[in-house]
This record gives sequence, structure tokens and C-alpha cells, in this order.
Amino acid sequence: MTTRMVLIIEYVGTRYYGFQLQASLPTVQSEIEKALHKLTGESSRVMAASRTDTGVHARGQVVSFRTESPLPVERFVAGVNYYLPADIAVKAAYKVPVAFNVRREAISREYSYHILSSDTRSPLRVAFSYRVRGQLNIEAMNRACLALVGEHDFISFASALEKGKSTVRRVYQAKVEKHKDLVVFSIVANSFLPHQVRNTVGALIRVGLSRMMVDEFCSIIDERKPGLAGPCVPACG
Repeated sequence: MTTRMVLIIEYVGTRYYGFQLQASLPTVQSEIEKALHKLTGESSRVMAASRTDTGVHARGQVVSFRTESPLPVERFVAGVNYYLPADIAVKAAYKVPVAFNVRREAISREYSYHILSSDTRSPLRVAFSYRVRGQLNIEAMNRACLALVGEHDFISFASALEKGKSTVRRVYQAKVEKHKDLVVFSIVANSFLPHQVRNTVGALIRVGLSRMMVDEFCSIIDERKPGLAGPCVPACG
């Protein structure tokens, strides 16, 4: 009998070309599908609630697949992990209705971007943060974040757009917090456009360094010109 499974996965994306399958390139999806094949003997196509760019990490990405395997739910965690490389892990597994669509039924998505505010590099954090020299004005960055909240056309913050696709998104929360020398931008939305988060962070850093006024940041949304925001920050953060 066919069932549908959901996996919650975590990974370090440094050596992968994003989540989605790509010909002759290592991706997270290809690794999970290979592990599932070794565990169940089936060729299962894995779907994700959202995709990630090359080099982006994930703490709780949701993926699903169909299976006829009689293995109990708990075996999928240990079994898939056994065959996965060390930089990808399944954290939990659930059985859901066969009609469940992991993309359409996602209520929201959340990204966080880590900025190392330091004049010196950090070898321990280089793979998980983007270093910015100079002090960032967190208050000004949060004033700019207020303009992001709500339903807006975010075309100015996107790149690699698909023709005919809507660029309107609803942002539920956007904020910047500082933890010693680490500045973290967090954003929750119904979904995101390609590179939207990384372009947003690029513009926010300019605000934080007083290279852009908050009003100028707000005008980026209003002007609705593709690629106006940025620069696009590295995926490592």
C-alpha cells in the first residue's frame, strides 16, 4: 500500500549546489533520494516545501515522498541517516495522508542570516556567517525591517524570475538582533522569491553602515524594479 512520508532534515549546504536535483552536480535532494533507494529499494522522488540556493544551510527543511515500504516510521530516521553523508541528517519522520502536498500546504517559511560584525576573521564561523567590518546600526536596520512586513510586491529584491509568476509575497515578521559580535536577521513569510532574503540582507547592511537611509530602503519596495536591492550577500550566512 502506498503511503506518504515527511522528513525534517538538517544540513550544511557548503558543498552542495542547493537542494534541487541538478545534472552531474551534488545536491541535497540527490543524496536523500540515493539514501532512500538504499534503504527501501525504491526510486522515490523527494519534494521539498522550499528550495535553497547553492551553499545555503538548513535547520528544519520539510520534504516528502511516496513509498510502499513496510518499514515503521521510526526506522526511516535511523535508516536514511545511515546512508546519508555526515553533513545531512534526518531529524524526524512522520506518516501523512497520501494527498498531502508539502509545498502547497506549507503555512510559512523562515530564514535567518548571520552576520559577523568584526574587524577580524573567524575561522570557526566562516562557513556559517558573513563578515562585515564596522559597527552596524541595529536600530536603523529594524526600522527598515518594518517596511518589509505585510503584503508587498518584492520584485526589487528578487533575481532569476520566472515569467508570469507573481512577485507578491506576505511577510509576517522581519527583525534584526545582535548577540555580541553576531548580528542575525530573521524573516518569516508565506514564501520567498529567488535570492529575496540575500538581497534584502545586502540592502539592510547598507542601512546599518549608514550607506543608505531608511527612507531609501523603503523606496526600493515602492519602485518595483528587478534587482534594485542588494548587493546579494554570500550564501554562507
